[in-house]
Amino acid sequence: MHYFNDFIFRILGYFPVNVPVLAQNVTDPNFIGQMQKTWNHFVQTGQIWALLIGLVVGYMFRNLTKYG
Repeated sequence: MHYFNDFIFRILGYFPVNVPVLAQNVTDPNFIGQMQKTWNHFVQTGQIWALLIGLVVGYMFRNLTKYG
């Protein structure tokens, strides 16, 4: 059995064979509805504007400080 584990380890790289499986209990399976609610909250609170302004200012700052 030791040789089999070494063989699998070499085939898969550094991924161990005996990986523990983690699970969670999902209470609300409506994933698309949760995403939609989160996006609407993101837009209604104005965080979308902070994201866009941050991206533009960051892009300008990167171009102004870029050497060469």
